[in-house]
Amino acid sequence: MTTYLPSGVRSMHRSYPADPQVWLARHWTHLRIRWLRSRSPSLPREDLRVTATPTDLDAPVTTIEYATDEARPLQEIPRTRLWARMEQAALAAFVAVPLLAVAASGFVLWGNGLSWRDVVLSTVFYAVSGHGITVGFHRYFTHGSFKATRPLRIALAIAGSLAVEGPVTRWVADHRRHHAHSDKEGDPHSPWRYGTSFGALCKGLWHAHIGWLFDLEQTDQKRFAPDLLADKDIHLVNRLFPVWVVVSLGLPPLLGGAWAAAVGESFWYGALTAFFWASVVRMAVLHHATWSINSICHAVGDRPFLTRDQSRNVWPLALISMGESWHNLHHADPTAARHGVDRFQVDTSAELIRGFEKLGWADDVRWATPERLDARRVATRA
Repeated sequence: MTTYLPSGVRSMHRSYPADPQVWLARHWTHLRIRWLRSRSPSLPREDLRVTATPTDLDAPVTTIEYATDEARPLQEIPRTRLWARMEQAALAAFVAVPLLAVAASGFVLWGNGLSWRDVVLSTVFYAVSGHGITVGFHRYFTHGSFKATRPLRIALAIAGSLAVEGPVTRWVADHRRHHAHSDKEGDPHSPWRYGTSFGALCKGLWHAHIGWLFDLEQTDQKRFAPDLLADKDIHLVNRLFPVWVVVSLGLPPLLGGAWAAAVGESFWYGALTAFFWASVVRMAVLHHATWSINSICHAVGDRPFLTRDQSRNVWPLALISMGESWHNLHHADPTAARHGVDRFQVDTSAELIRGFEKLGWADDVRWATPERLDARRVATRA
């Protein structure tokens, strides 16, 4: 049977409480008090108070109401086994080729194969497709952090599809399932899947980062994303996913070639370097930034907020993940539109949502209040 254990739990795993939140609250509160006393031995006991931790976090997995059939399986083989194998082969190509391009990027740089044109195109396509994932697929479609106008809704679905991380419905189904079973049996990508030893964690990190993508069985979309399956606009965006893949890979070289020709350079050279940097390398970096949230951000980092799982904040990933690496807060309050809630925590996705709100394209945005955040902090000085 698959084992899911929090970091540091070994001999206690057989008696691990049914609600891990209770254990975590007691454990981290105890450690915090011991740390405060070690820093200030003369501090009176009454000055070492910590905030009360709720026994039931009131933030749901998603604010979007949909009728789910709990009797359906967590996952199933789509269509036929042959079709699943073909999807695996295609996925392997989309994982390996961009990664090889990243490996080759050093040799290309050595030969002066990077221009400001490539930097601009790569940055623009990274920002558009990346925020399509973080703002669109994640905070909007999965968790309902805000309401969007129909044009913005469609635009976010298309922008996220340009990241080539799968159709929106499949992505959302996987992520809702992750929140429903985070770091427990049923989680599609927990790094604690195989246990807590060094070897088990290494194996689990590989599974959480990329291995889970190659499972023949996929998350049951009818159970976890029936609302999106019933949406005609999203259904059309889903069906056109191969088109968005072609656009994501083909538009940068077209723009790069046209730009190069406009300044008197070779169209084909401009197209080739733009394809390398703004299509392939950009895709690889974005993929691994996204996958790092599943793996690294559930294994190492800070845990300032109370959660039922092992989600953590990893600040070095904040910029390239567009704020997604403030993952501990996200699991403490999944519907919050901002993940980087403390000072100096970069969250470009939240700023984009704020921009949509000011333009009137988004409303009913779920900004976390100080009171809501304080209720979820592991421990604070009174």
